[in-house]
Amino acid sequence: MVPLFVPLSLGYAGASCYGPVCHGKTSHCCAERPQPEHAWPAPARSIRAGNAGDVEQLCLQTAEKLGLAIDFRQTNIEGELISWVQECRRRAKGIIINPAGYTHTSIALLDALLATDLPVIEVHISNIHRREPFRHHSYVSRAATGVICGLGVGGYSLALQAMTDLILDEDDQ
Repeated sequence: MVPLFVPLSLGYAGASCYGPVCHGKTSHCCAERPQPEHAWPAPARSIRAGNAGDVEQLCLQTAEKLGLAIDFRQTNIEGELISWVQECRRRAKGIIINPAGYTHTSIALLDALLATDLPVIEVHISNIHRREPFRHHSYVSRAATGVICGLGVGGYSLALQAMTDLILDEDDQ
């Protein structure tokens, strides 16, 4: 099995790809934020509300339908997130990441993602462009093949499908 990183780790059984799905700081406590409208917009609440465990379950269900195996990861530590990304260079075919607060601050995360030379899908539960102006800029987007934001936790399912398609397209070439 060839690895893929989606700060969670996923694997695609039939096409021999594997990778993680990862989350940055604050993504574990979305339902507890003082501004819950940013953490779980109405569509997200109707899709699935709760915490990282709920997101993990949604990803596991989606991965099973797609024939993927997932290793779901979450951390509040920037260095740990960067280490996970660096691991992908040797074991992954792609990365799905919700960098949370590091989206707007971490050049080190950007550099790590660029160094992997892997497809990257950036996911945000809320629409970062409808939030405070400082959140409109994402360093991670520079490394991303695609960005999904504002669709609630359902964005993770879309990201898993998109990554599967990207990997299969790459394998066909």
